[in-house]
Amino acid sequence: MYPIIQKYIERLVNQSTPERPLWNIELLLQGKKPHWNYIDGCMMISLIELYRETNESTYIHFVKSYIDTFIDDQGHIKGYDINHFNLDDICESRVLFDLYDLFKEEKYQKAIHFTYQHILHQPRTYEGNFWHKKIYPNQVWLDGLFMAQPFYARYISHFGNVKLYDDILNQFKTVHHRMFNTKVKLYYHGYDASKTIFWADPHTGTSKNFWLRAIGWYIVSLVDVYAYMDYKSEEKEILLAYLKDLVEGLLTYQDQSSHMFYQVVNLGNKEGNYLETSGSALISYALLKGVRLGMLPKQYQTIGLDIFDGIVTLNLNEKDGQLQLGSICLVAGLGPENDLRRDGSYSYYISEPIVQNDAKGVGPLIMAYTEVIRAKK
Repeated sequence: MYPIIQKYIERLVNQSTPERPLWNIELLLQGKKPHWNYIDGCMMISLIELYRETNESTYIHFVKSYIDTFIDDQGHIKGYDINHFNLDDICESRVLFDLYDLFKEEKYQKAIHFTYQHILHQPRTYEGNFWHKKIYPNQVWLDGLFMAQPFYARYISHFGNVKLYDDILNQFKTVHHRMFNTKVKLYYHGYDASKTIFWADPHTGTSKNFWLRAIGWYIVSLVDVYAYMDYKSEEKEILLAYLKDLVEGLLTYQDQSSHMFYQVVNLGNKEGNYLETSGSALISYALLKGVRLGMLPKQYQTIGLDIFDGIVTLNLNEKDGQLQLGSICLVAGLGPENDLRRDGSYSYYISEPIVQNDAKGVGPLIMAYTEVIRAKK
């Protein structure tokens, strides 16, 4: 099944090291030292899922070797400073639960508890939502729900303190209330609870546009958190309702030829917009997993598969004997105050670099691929 993807994954695994991961284009371009980060986390999460589905030991041994580079026997994580209060740093720690389950090494358990200290001390808005980062005070970004909430939910389920589920659900409720536009049925990228940052609407606090990958991270957070919450309740079902509303909105703007989605979701016909790989892959994953979990009706499986096929057909190509995954937005953000270019405008989102083989596209593609395998079994 999809031998082109298997070949692509094999190249990434065989030719990457913690010092030079082929998928972390940002790290390579900026010449940064390796550290604990969500970009590598996305790849590690996807490879663990692929291992669970294929039982191919190469994947899990690669993940273990990679993660062990950063964790000592006391559970200290190299390059992870909790005092930065950056939600992105939490993401990679999700894989620690899998490694502990598989290898029973105490250092993973210690590193899990270390990461949870970050959850406990992360600054919050007046409504109780985590700040996205210390450098973005009072701001909630859709990305942050994917970065922090799945780890948080998994920690609660693993250690049995289910009363804390309410904290997670309340954060989702606030995001829905503040950031969901009921007319277009899409979520804004960010929200400033203080309504003072330059990119925020002074009345609502939201940013201006609907960025695809942010929505992609958010839709994945809905299905991943739902899966990790180890109980059934009316409160948990609110995640299902949010998922259905968002899917309904997204499909309104889907490109009917490729089945993919645009960088600025609702402005597909506007000059400069383009069909973006990472966000489309995240939506494919969420739809397929949503069906598997019983969150969505069966017919959405076909839609998820069509999105995946569209990505592979349009953006996974061979060049000079090597496979390249293209049309990936390298990065996009909002602010801070000293970066007025990142203002949430349409022109900003289409100005960010479009790259190949970055993990923010590769990881979601492999995540979606594992769900494709499950769906086609």
